Amino acid sequence: MALEAAEKSIVLMQNNESVLPFDKSRIKKVIVAGKFAVNENIGDHGSSRVWPAYVVTPLEGLISQYGSAIEFIYDDGSDLTRLKDSITKADAVVYVVGYDHRDEGEFVSNSKVSAGGDRKSLRLHEDESQLLQETGSLNKNSVAVLIGGSAIIVEEWKDKVNGIIHAFYPGMEGGTAIAKVLFGDVNPGGKLPFTVAKDESHYPDFDIAATEVSYDRYHGYIRLDHDGNKAPFPFGFGLSYTQFALDSLTVETRNDQVTASIRITNTGNRSGDQVIQLYIGFDGSSVEREHKLLKGFERISLKPGESKRVSLRCPFDKLKYYDPATNTWRLESMEYQVYMGYSSDENDLIIGSFRID
Repeated sequence: MALEAAEKSIVLMQNNESVLPFDKSRIKKVIVAGKFAVNENIGDHGSSRVWPAYVVTPLEGLISQYGSAIEFIYDDGSDLTRLKDSITKADAVVYVVGYDHRDEGEFVSNSKVSAGGDRKSLRLHEDESQLLQETGSLNKNSVAVLIGGSAIIVEEWKDKVNGIIHAFYPGMEGGTAIAKVLFGDVNPGGKLPFTVAKDESHYPDFDIAATEVSYDRYHGYIRLDHDGNKAPFPFGFGLSYTQFALDSLTVETRNDQVTASIRITNTGNRSGDQVIQLYIGFDGSSVEREHKLLKGFERISLKPGESKRVSLRCPFDKLKYYDPATNTWRLESMEYQVYMGYSSDENDLIIGSFRID
């Protein structure tokens, strides 16, 4: 179950030149760089800490799955001159970078150590960012594996590597899952549960020293929609090793609910998972409201060439807004937009509408 959870949650964020999955018949020497490649990094060391029977690190997962036919060479990344020389002689390079409990765990303090708390940056630590910027482009088969529990801005180095996957804190079998995704024995189907913006200014302001914080309704993809900013990696986004096509959106209202239905087809040559998402839009509202809100989703598996029709429902009660003047929830009579597809980015969505009178 731990392995299945890790496999299904990993998100393929970038796959330039179809660098992934690695071709096992051609990739024979791989540099595995970064201290987190050998770190048992599964999350918080505070009140939510767990102690599994074992933890498979990314390097251990790669060696146990493919070490009989492929040479994996570990480098902690501390000597860039040495690493650059190794990378140019290898068939591929896997960087394992990100965060651990010291960056985004519960704050823990005792007489010997204080660690955890809120991150001070939404980007990688400077040494890891420098590692990727200076060496990532030296090998065309370069992939960054992100470890962490939240969004990591990747703008300064994403064009230096061809592949990016987000593994989160993948648990005791995380190293095995990462290895199987990199080499294609698992087709990734996870989706981002947050927005990875281009710049920190696209998120709400954050003061790490504040004793009181007040947020309005605009955050995440809702804020980017409101401000007209486009996310390089939107909420709900995730690539696959196969391709999908959407068509035949239908929208109907009955029994005080709206039902949106769409046909999805696996147009590629391997089986894969996709998550169909339903957003409802409020552009016709007489009051200030969000551009669109997620109202449902469903994960499905499709074989090559297979098609399925996915239907998602939203009760009218979930379309109401709270009116403080009357202390009631109000359902507006207006035209609502329907967005159905692969992420919160409207380039990934098919658009329809319905009306409530």
